[in-house]
Amino acid sequence: MADDELRAEVERLKAENASLKARTTRGVSMKVSEKGGVSVYGLGRFPVTLYKEQWAKLLDIADDIRAFIRERA
Repeated sequence: MADDELRAEVERLKAENASLKARTTRGVSMKVSEKGGVSVYGLGRFPVTLYKEQWAKLLDIADDIRAFIRERA
C-alpha cells in the first residue's frame, strides 16, 4: 500500500473506533449469553447477569425494592 492509502485506512479505522466507543458508552444495553443468561451493561463497572427466571423474580418485587431504597437511602 502507498503512504496515502495507509493514512486513509488509519483515519477510517480511527473514525470507526470513535463511533464504536461512542455507541457503547451511552445508556444501558443488554445481551443474551450462550448459556441463556441476560446481561445488562452500563449500570456499573461489570455487567449484571441473571437467568430469565431470576430476572422475572426480581422484576416481580420491583415495587418492594423501590420502597426499601426510599426508606433506607
